[in-house]
Amino acid sequence: MTGLLQNLFAGFSLGATYALIALGFVIIYKATGVINFAQGGLLALGAYLGYAFTDSVGVGFAVAIVLACVSTALFGAAFQRVVLTRMVGQPPFAVVMITIGLLFVIDPLITAIWGFDQLLLTNPWNVLSLDAGGVVFGLRDLWTIGITAAVVTAFFLFFRFSRLGVAMRATAFDPEAAIAHGISARRVFAASWAISAALAALAGITLAAGPGGLSPSIGAIALTAFPAMIVGGLDSPAGAVLGGLVIGLAESLTRGYQDLFFAWAGPNVSSIVPYVIMIVILLVRPYGLFGTPEIRRI
Repeated sequence: MTGLLQNLFAGFSLGATYALIALGFVIIYKATGVINFAQGGLLALGAYLGYAFTDSVGVGFAVAIVLACVSTALFGAAFQRVVLTRMVGQPPFAVVMITIGLLFVIDPLITAIWGFDQLLLTNPWNVLSLDAGGVVFGLRDLWTIGITAAVVTAFFLFFRFSRLGVAMRATAFDPEAAIAHGISARRVFAASWAISAALAALAGITLAAGPGGLSPSIGAIALTAFPAMIVGGLDSPAGAVLGGLVIGLAESLTRGYQDLFFAWAGPNVSSIVPYVIMIVILLVRPYGLFGTPEIRRI
């Protein structure tokens, strides 16, 4: 039982990070209809900015998180305003290719500035942990779960009660009607990129604060969070959170019990579990658990 509880806790912590990344994917897709493949690059950029603010500038960790999220958000909004506004009316494929191009710009930029060496992000948690009945709770994991819960709650309150949030929901539901009522689509798209980039930065910092430290490969975790978005539904924020938790729990439980049940499959079977779950879900529900089915009239 102790082993099961330990794996469940690790899965919730990992799933919380996946939920933040998947939520960033969904925000941009819901607003623009485009999947942002640069999300991993934004995650890495935010993590390295967090490192720069704490270890180079010398500000506190909490302040560094805020500064890194704001800086990454401004970068995302600026990219949307400078580059993507010129792509209005162009095929979605072209916009997707631009986001892939952004990813290949960010990655070498990070290594040019900070190098390839593994870095340690100064944080107040280090490797401290709590022991409760034989189950070890890492303080970083507890904070990751708490931060994610607070951010997700703030996100849904923002979209439900703020003017900009309502405008973003209206634009996602019916862009033409929203524009006809005076809502600025450019402002909504820029806000979507800013929020998505900030979420990516927050996820990157919480990952980099762990025992694994910070390296240029940190952005690759976005590829694992991608199935979380698909499982929950491309246009469902709630589905992104649930999908992140499902994928995190599945990966953690597989890693914990693979020697018992999947020894024949090798030591890295947990890395393919998210994609297996994604395929199974798509076979049953092609639009994800909470995705909106597309209805076409002929």
